[in-house]
Amino acid sequence: MRPEIFELEFMRRAFVAGLLISIIVPIIGTFLVVRRYSLMADTLAHVSLVGVAVGVLTKTQPVIAAVIASTVAAVLIERLRGLKKLFAESILAIFLSGSLAVAVVIISMAKGFNVDLLSYLFGSISTIGGVDLFLLAVLFVLVLASVALFYKEFFLVSFDEEFAEASGVKARALNLFIVILAAVTVSLAMRIVGILLIGALMVIPVVTARQFELSFRNTILVSISFSLVSVISGLFLSYYFDLASGGTIVLVSLAIFLASLAINRPE
Repeated sequence: MRPEIFELEFMRRAFVAGLLISIIVPIIGTFLVVRRYSLMADTLAHVSLVGVAVGVLTKTQPVIAAVIASTVAAVLIERLRGLKKLFAESILAIFLSGSLAVAVVIISMAKGFNVDLLSYLFGSISTIGGVDLFLLAVLFVLVLASVALFYKEFFLVSFDEEFAEASGVKARALNLFIVILAAVTVSLAMRIVGILLIGALMVIPVVTARQFELSFRNTILVSISFSLVSVISGLFLSYYFDLASGGTIVLVSLAIFLASLAINRPE
């Protein structure tokens, strides 16, 4: 007999979406964290908020607008970083604060917050539909196929971009591809976790896995495991205790991180 939670169609969709996100997000996050680009996830999330605000204001598709906004921002960030006139952290900080300012202005034009906008900010498992699942499934296949085909190249670019270029790897193109994947992932995952928290889910499981000093491949696998536990546990807890899904997922992830610190503390 199935548990009560799986009798509800929207919860079944939430768990399918959660499983897909749990695998996609830490894979992308690992390459960002290793490159010391952890702030990229939060930056793209705030840029996605601009797209959502535009979508809500114009009564069009907020998710599509978010994907477009974050992808354009990802391309611009990489172009600016390639010029090497500004530090990467400075570029991300400019885009993060600038996009938040733009989003606030657009939201004010839309006469403030409404239920739709809040669901994107903090996540809302009840709003996940068939189209969301289809888009996540496409992204899931794309991410896995990309990592399978370009794993060695992604690895080299993440650890040493100059060495990768010297080895004949098209580092700039691969960097751009990685951040575009991150942009699309952030935009599509916001339904479950929320714009304000997706960056945390992309980084915390990866940082937790790195506490165990594993190989790069095993770090990815362990971070996926921690992400799966966080999302599945968070969805169960949010349903049975009537909590916000996004916040609950991230809190579980934080609890796992704190446990990893206790386990791996120096003697």
